[in-house]
Amino acid sequence: MVNDISMSQISPVMATYSRFPVTIVQGKGSYVWDDQENQYLDFTSGIATCNLGHVPDPVKEKLEEQLQNLWHCSNLYNIPNQEQLAALLTANSFGDQVFFCNSGAEANEAAIKLARRYANKVKGSSCSSEVVTFEQSFHGRTLATLTATGQEKIQQGFSPLMPGFSYLPFNDSEALNKLHIIKPAAVLLELVQGEGGVIPANPEWVKKLNQVCKENDILLMVDEIQTGIGRTGTLFAYEQYSIEPDVISIAKGLGSGFPIGAIIAKEVAAKGFEPGSHGSTFGGNPLATAAGLATITHILNSNLLDTVNEMSEFLELQLQDLKDKYSFIKEIRGKGLLKGLVVETTAIEIVQKAMTKNLLILTAGPDVVRILPPLTVTKEEITEFADKLEKTFQSIEKGE
Repeated sequence: MVNDISMSQISPVMATYSRFPVTIVQGKGSYVWDDQENQYLDFTSGIATCNLGHVPDPVKEKLEEQLQNLWHCSNLYNIPNQEQLAALLTANSFGDQVFFCNSGAEANEAAIKLARRYANKVKGSSCSSEVVTFEQSFHGRTLATLTATGQEKIQQGFSPLMPGFSYLPFNDSEALNKLHIIKPAAVLLELVQGEGGVIPANPEWVKKLNQVCKENDILLMVDEIQTGIGRTGTLFAYEQYSIEPDVISIAKGLGSGFPIGAIIAKEVAAKGFEPGSHGSTFGGNPLATAAGLATITHILNSNLLDTVNEMSEFLELQLQDLKDKYSFIKEIRGKGLLKGLVVETTAIEIVQKAMTKNLLILTAGPDVVRILPPLTVTKEEITEFADKLEKTFQSIEKGE
């Protein structure tokens, strides 16, 4: 017998999110609609996930086609979509091999496991299995990845944390000298710290980090969960830093909203894994890789990356115009279509007020407004965004 839950006063969903009072039921392109038929301009992209906009036709068509054939297949068998997507990712990156999973946290978990097993099985058991990350980083919510995250607020209440991690200040060249002493198995970093405040890595600092890693046989692992799949104007952000990592983790935009994650590794690093050392029931299944294959194929076969760079410049001009008008905007930072406004007021107040203007934006800490339009955004939509954001600022100034 099915119990009637219509009168329940307690949500059956665990309270792990502070949800905004909006129920999204439909999306297309840069817009979403709520259950009251209100239309919103979505400059969150599902937190850098719907890179081709909501329900992009090329991905929708491939998913509908795959739905007619096969939904799931164990990784004990060959999966054609998986092979094709891996080939596409390696052909357009530094990497040689790919492991598929379901999310960004799982991708970073896989990268951490790969680094430790590489140290133990390839380099030798006497080598350090330590992983160094950076303060204000964000790498996920699993026990290993929240330990890797350099933010105490993310780690609170989950003690004891996992051993084997240490943290250095971000963009601090002097701190990199400690790597000669620690000699970790790997260094894991974001090239733009998204959750940590939309802070880009300094190119000279990255150059030094890369050099230290190579001199000391340390795996350089780049977390491209938020910056990858065209978000910063190249397919991967590392391409703008003149480095070749040993491993990168990707997710979010890879499936245009369909759950998928992956790590891409050089052959030497990939030797850390062998049959039975790691796995995933759903990772790289036919549906997920159909979405990923359609997404990457569309990006590579179109001029979308050129559009990202063009729209990024136009968005920067609009934001600069607002900064000139409103003194509480202190800084504009970020790369490509991952932008942050550093403000003197409370960022969440701006986000909440923008929602009343039918604009969706995000925070990246207490004083940073994060702006993540889809990569398919147009100048008209950016102009609409700037108009809505200015009206938001005007309302805040008036105390409305």
